[in-house]
Amino acid sequence: MASSWVADVARRTGIPERALQGYATADVLINKQQPGCHLGWPTLAGLGFAESVHGHFAGRTLRADGRPSSPIIGIPLDGSEGVRAIRDTDHGHLDGDPIWDRAVGPLQFIPSTWAKWGTDANGDGIADPQQIDDAALTAARLLCDTGEDLSQAASWRRAILRYNASSTYADLVLNKANTYAQASRP
Repeated sequence: MASSWVADVARRTGIPERALQGYATADVLINKQQPGCHLGWPTLAGLGFAESVHGHFAGRTLRADGRPSSPIIGIPLDGSEGVRAIRDTDHGHLDGDPIWDRAVGPLQFIPSTWAKWGTDANGDGIADPQQIDDAALTAARLLCDTGEDLSQAASWRRAILRYNASSTYADLVLNKANTYAQASRP
């Protein structure tokens, strides 16, 4: 991705450059792989904001290699109030919890979802949910899986609800994606 575009759009949107680079690269790659999907980087940025404030959750930053300054690991999915119960699916490999799954990385994948969709987008030979390029392309693959045209409102919403089955969440992602798209226009 052209560094001048990333720097300019990051300045106008407030998205950290390293996160924006990951979202934009995933946009280019997924639209080569699945041209009928029409997924745009603003949607990925909306997800990134909703999930971890673009990898900056709890004071973290994204390093130049696309990984957060410390791993992003969510709460135990233990069935407590407002939380779905998901027993451990990876022996604690990704999330360090051998009892309950926890969402991991800047785009918050549960280990079983990562096991199915995890992608090495940065070419280092490792599909790493903590690495923004890998996470963004994995999110894109998941969103585009059904073959629907995400430039259509109903298809877009269905895709976001597959990512997180909350209407409030989908509304937040939509609001942020629209804000980013509008702010990125010269």
